[in-house]
Amino acid sequence: MAGLLDLLNSDLGKTLVNSASQQLGESKGKTTSALTTALPLILGAMKNNTATTDGANGLLNALSKKHDGSILDNLEGVLTNQNVLQDGAGILGHVFGGKEQNIAKAVSSKSGIDLNSAMNLLKMAAPVIMGYLGKQAKQQNVTDSNGIENLLGGLLGSGSNDQSLVTKLLDADGDGSVIDDIIGMASGGKKGGIGGLLGGLFGGR
Repeated sequence: MAGLLDLLNSDLGKTLVNSASQQLGESKGKTTSALTTALPLILGAMKNNTATTDGANGLLNALSKKHDGSILDNLEGVLTNQNVLQDGAGILGHVFGGKEQNIAKAVSSKSGIDLNSAMNLLKMAAPVIMGYLGKQAKQQNVTDSNGIENLLGGLLGSGSNDQSLVTKLLDADGDGSVIDDIIGMASGGKKGGIGGLLGGLFGGR
């Protein structure tokens, strides 16, 4: 299954970068860098939430009822749709538990885009990710918590040991607190900051 870097390099990823870049008034380079940071953070938090049965079932329910992948058919149009952006804000609030400002700081710090652009980019990216997951879940007939966890794990990739790279990314000090580590990443304070952690996922990009 294609990973995140493959997704960004695909036609879909290029459309997302181009549309978001135009919408935000940021360069394509910075927008790509921002998405390279944002996508694993969003997916990683989703994977973290699927560790519980309720969390996994909640995500599966959302994918089957609302996010069937149709959003991917017209990305250029939907990224300017206020309803889609509101939906994105709702997804972020659910996934990050109201701490999405910290995620935006991490994205801004890594990519160089301003904080407001980073937040808007997250709002754009969240529905796209949900649509992509919904499409993949449908194609692979994912119907249970193990299936959705494997789907997310396939996108994120895994490290050389049993601990997934996303766990290292989201909880670098192993204390179980995801948000604390994202704050540390935003300030570059933990184990080389977010850049060092993402290097394992994206070959130093």
